[in-house]
Amino acid sequence: MSTTAVAPRLAAAVAPFVGGELPVRLRAWDGSEAGPVDAPLVELRSPSAVRRLLRHPGELGAAQAYVTGELEVHEVGGWDLDAALTHAFSVARDRGLSGGRPSIGALARAVRTVMGIGALGRPPAAPASQARIRGRLHSPLRDRRSISHHYDLSNEFYSLILDPSMAYSCGYHVTPDVSLEEAQSEKLSLVCRKLGLEPGMRLLDVGCGWGSLSLHAAEHFGAQVTGVTIAAEQKRFIDARIAERGLQDRVEIRLQDYREVPERDHFDAVSSLEMGEHVGQDNYPTYAEVLHRSVRPGGRVLVQQMSRTGAWPGGGPFIESFIAPDMHMRPVGETVALLEGSGLEARDVHALREHYVLTVAGWLRRFESNVERLTELVGEEVVRVWRLYLVGGAMAFRDGRMGVDQVLLVRPGAAHTLPWQRHW
Repeated sequence: MSTTAVAPRLAAAVAPFVGGELPVRLRAWDGSEAGPVDAPLVELRSPSAVRRLLRHPGELGAAQAYVTGELEVHEVGGWDLDAALTHAFSVARDRGLSGGRPSIGALARAVRTVMGIGALGRPPAAPASQARIRGRLHSPLRDRRSISHHYDLSNEFYSLILDPSMAYSCGYHVTPDVSLEEAQSEKLSLVCRKLGLEPGMRLLDVGCGWGSLSLHAAEHFGAQVTGVTIAAEQKRFIDARIAERGLQDRVEIRLQDYREVPERDHFDAVSSLEMGEHVGQDNYPTYAEVLHRSVRPGGRVLVQQMSRTGAWPGGGPFIESFIAPDMHMRPVGETVALLEGSGLEARDVHALREHYVLTVAGWLRRFESNVERLTELVGEEVVRVWRLYLVGGAMAFRDGRMGVDQVLLVRPGAAHTLPWQRHW
């Protein structure tokens, strides 16, 4: 192996891939550095990081190296993970880097460099935190495994990140400075008002999560609520809260796939908050049909769902590999068309993209303030996965790569009671 400093050699080898000078200050495992001194400091702590990037160039390889700790983004010089990623995205955009394949010569020089610094070798195994989901895409069994990968980390884990209601969806910030708890309470009440809930009305909550909406609708609007989830940890949590609050006569939670909901024309209203992203492209018409058939004619349906354009409907290699396997998002207009294809009539679309930036910021603050306990619960690698997830998610909503919308619909066939004006 050559004794020449590693970082300058790597910087020269990757120049054709990044369109010129490194956008970061690179520190290699031998202590050598290269790149602009006023840029974010990225450290490659092991040759394994290079092997991962060779095996999976781009986002996935970098994410694997980051979550295992083989790659570190240092918080120095005013840079943090958010600022560093934002800077890298900006440089890529300014240089017109679109993932095009480099020349054979550039690839050959990169391989020679990797050999010369002793980094060529068998690719490391995938990180333990990376999802390994098998089975037919969006079969009930595979869906349960995908949901379990993300949601069954433990109820305590999520309680240290989410607000006390355990709402795991975008809040409604009536002003930018309201607390996370206030924003989630406002969101839950907004949903209930849009659905026109009154005492005694029957609500089906599809993909009820930890029960934030189910409990809120029963406690504050007097609804009779049926919630369905396929995450066993979530059901146990909600059942305990139902007992604590004496709501056994008003809230029933089923461990049930949405496709197995038997009622037809039964519920006065149906809600589904950020669950439709998980049903898949091919199954979305089935999901929409379940919403349609479950609500009575004239009843309202509210779907809150994330939207996305571009080549990665699942959110990108990192999200699809570590966070939400099999997720599928699309532009909001396509989602509305699919919902209307079931026979529902769209009456209102409410964009909340900027609200999600504030919601995720609240989650990230709680995450960092509880990071020691979170590490005890799930280990350093999963904590690094979640830091990257939260920071990257906030950026995606801030920069318009993703959106989130509340779509209010009505099932035709009977008179509805929607207000003439939007007095939600």
